[in-house]
Amino acid sequence: MTDPESFLVFVYYNIKEATLNFLAHAYLSFDSDAVTIGNMISDFVRGKAIENYAPDIQTGLRLHRAIDGFTDAHPINKEARKYLSPAVGRYSGAFLDIVFDHFLATDENRFTPHTLKSFSTRVYGLLERNISHLPANFREVFPHMKQYDWLYNYASRRGVQRSLEGMVRRAKFLPDDAPIYTSFLQHYDDLKAAYEAFFPELEAFVKTQV
Repeated sequence: MTDPESFLVFVYYNIKEATLNFLAHAYLSFDSDAVTIGNMISDFVRGKAIENYAPDIQTGLRLHRAIDGFTDAHPINKEARKYLSPAVGRYSGAFLDIVFDHFLATDENRFTPHTLKSFSTRVYGLLERNISHLPANFREVFPHMKQYDWLYNYASRRGVQRSLEGMVRRAKFLPDDAPIYTSFLQHYDDLKAAYEAFFPELEAFVKTQV
């Protein structure tokens, strides 16, 4: 696996309940280095391994899981997944994660292209400085995250297309021609409206957790 999409699939299909919205998790760490680290590696830390990390990183690990629980249960997202489920069935939640990272990346209330680039670079630098202390499976993924600039490239529709279609091509349970990008474009405005309704609620929820 050497391209960015295959590593996204590695994350989702080889780590139970992993999520793909790395940008959202980084953003919702609110510039705390330790919380950002925990939030970014949470899917790679299982069970009692959480105890191997400093308390402030544990805060980020637990925050990631709280974000996932809030997101999965939210009625707005349950409705939004219906726009994608005809193309990808019960795996629509994983694809919705990518879609929402696109809308976050293009959200002018939170990022401009310049600040998104700066933010992405800062997160990569933070992770790189601490890489020796991070899980081995995350260390395997991180060079590809940085090389292909996952956090920044979700701002472009081309970046979203590559990720969505790359996941489809490598998913054993989906046909190679599953029309996920077509569904994304067809329901773009509805999905954006779902993001705009949901994300402020998620952001408010996270602020009660940290």
